Amino acid sequence: MITDRLAIGAVAGAHGVRGQFKVKPFTEAPRDIAAYGPVMAGDRQMTLVVKGVASNGMVIVAADEITDRDAAQALRGTELTVARGSLPVPEGDDVYHADLIGLAAETPDGAPLGRLVALHDFGAGEIAEVKPEKGPSVMLPFGSDYVPEIDLEGGRVVIAPPDGLLEMAAAAGSPPEDGRDG
Repeated sequence: MITDRLAIGAVAGAHGVRGQFKVKPFTEAPRDIAAYGPVMAGDRQMTLVVKGVASNGMVIVAADEITDRDAAQALRGTELTVARGSLPVPEGDDVYHADLIGLAAETPDGAPLGRLVALHDFGAGEIAEVKPEKGPSVMLPFGSDYVPEIDLEGGRVVIAPPDGLLEMAAAAGSPPEDGRDG
């Protein structure tokens, strides 16, 4: 689903007492969160100045509009977005995650898996959260080994999960055989 604004980071919380705050960057290079011009944080526009990058990858930033710890802490959890036109056009097979959300997910043989509702990266590689028509969401690996095709124009993504993963997920989501709830 193509959108005109893309998230480049999310505010993790205040840093110090003078209005600086920590940002979890979604950009390839952490310092790039300030490279694409003003950002929107909800309905507030800000120009970020990078003050440093912490060892955990968080970027410490300042913005003229945020002058104290309370104002910085109030931003916690807020996505920072920029206009799509401010970002480079993806090259080759690259795509922006935002363009994948909402696509139909299917197996290589065309069997429907559901809709792609989120992409997560917990540090060991990307995970696709797919919501089937019925039942709970399924978490599937989303690396290049498991995604043979992304068809933005066709509104679908092909995911080839490891053998047995879908069966394990289905078994985990089904009620116990004796009919009791856990």
